[in-house]
Amino acid sequence: MPAITAPRGGFVGPVKRSITIAGHATSISLEPIFWQALEAEAARRALPLSALVAEIDAVRILAADPPNLASALRTWLIDTFAPRD
Repeated sequence: MPAITAPRGGFVGPVKRSITIAGHATSISLEPIFWQALEAEAARRALPLSALVAEIDAVRILAADPPNLASALRTWLIDTFAPRD
């Protein structure tokens, strides 16, 4: 069994950033690895980061019991990049 190693860049706590969604500034705290993944996915989709976050937020608020935005972003990223059966 392979040994567990630290992620590239090490273990780093959340970094707070401000993003404008629907004309309103909101602060989001995510670990740098999640910010990097969001930025890469926004670039892949040729969207500004704020537009991708706004799209995820629009889907999030439709949930029966919406999680906070940071949790929704992490969950969306893991689901987007997780291997499919």
